[in-house]
Amino acid sequence: VQLQASGGGLVQTGGSLRLSCTASGVTFPYYTLTWFRQVPGKEREWVSSINSANSTYYADSVKGRFIISRDNEKNAQYLQMNNLKPEDTAVYYCAIGIVVLRNDLESDYEFWGQGTLVTVSS
Repeated sequence: VQLQASGGGLVQTGGSLRLSCTASGVTFPYYTLTWFRQVPGKEREWVSSINSANSTYYADSVKGRFIISRDNEKNAQYLQMNNLKPEDTAVYYCAIGIVVLRNDLESDYEFWGQGTLVTVSS
């Protein structure tokens, strides 16, 4: 199984980015898809999840600005990030899990992408 994250980069405050994560080797529609992020020196934090029923969940810090989505035909998940702030600067990781009891519990996720860096300049 491989997850490949992409779409990170440098953007100014207020700008937008769209992260993508494609998976191979899994039956994608059954999985809960999630994004985490991590600032160097800090713990990784949960950002957003979308489950197999397409229900979406967001951390309070990104609610109203980020949109998570999935395309089961392409085995892909996306994170549209709008109105970006300097505090959104982090390495963003995609993760998928088949039985996720808590969206923010890292141990519930079987597979992880390699991370993509998002830098928001002030």
